[in-house]
Amino acid sequence: MSRHDDEHAQFERPRRHTKPRTKVRPNYDDADVARVVTIDRGRYTVTLQGASRTITAMKSRNLGRKGVVVGDEVKVVGDVSGDVGSLARIVEVHPRRTVLRRTADDDDPIERIIVANTDQLVIVAALADPTPRAGLIDRCLVAAFDAGMEPLVCLTKSDLGTPDELVAMFEPLGVRVVVTRQGGDLDRVRDALRDRVSVLVGHSGVGKSTLVNAVVPDAHRSVSYVNAVTGRGRHTSTSAISLELPFGGWIIDTPGIRSFGLAHVEVDDLIKAFPDLRDTTRDCPRGCLHSATEPECALDLAVADGTLATERVESFRRILASRDQKDEY
Repeated sequence: MSRHDDEHAQFERPRRHTKPRTKVRPNYDDADVARVVTIDRGRYTVTLQGASRTITAMKSRNLGRKGVVVGDEVKVVGDVSGDVGSLARIVEVHPRRTVLRRTADDDDPIERIIVANTDQLVIVAALADPTPRAGLIDRCLVAAFDAGMEPLVCLTKSDLGTPDELVAMFEPLGVRVVVTRQGGDLDRVRDALRDRVSVLVGHSGVGKSTLVNAVVPDAHRSVSYVNAVTGRGRHTSTSAISLELPFGGWIIDTPGIRSFGLAHVEVDDLIKAFPDLRDTTRDCPRGCLHSATEPECALDLAVADGTLATERVESFRRILASRDQKDEY
């Protein structure tokens, strides 16, 4: 070594003698499994599988940017006693069976996950006060079919309006509809929710929280009123919450929505929810979008020869067209 090199060496920062980073990851086979029931400012309330108690947890650093949403099934470690001041850690998120997504608007490429692992989307709409918006219902149907969830339309406040027109709109699609009224019998609603994991979506003021309070008596969800000038409800539910039903199953109440962007939905994914239509469109020309303006669409040929009912094809095309309508309701 030259004298010049030796003079500079004395000013060099000493090398750190650190252990090489290991590739061995922690094993969480013995961790408790839980369901995320609500989220508040970075704290997750989860219900332990096979136990009646709920605990508070935080997301472990090893999850990185991976999001955790209501409905997720997770593994937790740490203090799972549920005692005041206790805090567990979410260390793993199980693969999701279904994911309900929406975008902020139709030009937004970023999808936002509303809930996970639900098998039924309950679209709640009032027949009056506020006025029902069929366009938003159609959009929610599209989101349900895209997510592989079974949709259910729940029409509330039948004492203020008639449901006949809306019921007729969804009948050709095979979508179930239940109708309720203030103080009325909810047996059909309970039957539809029993032993299912359902998520409620709809405008503020349509009666989601009222419905939840009726089927889960100790839920104590705040209810909203409808502004007489704007016809819009005031947001009272600020975050999604999952509640266990006393007769079996779970229900997730969500904040009221005013838009439901569908930028993430592809036509091919939507038509998978209709096996008869999907089979027919295999005879469509390449690149066919199956709308009423498409030349030589196989759906039109099937209607002409009586293979498909006109009402069913028209109803499918109506919800298909809702993807391209301005999302303001």
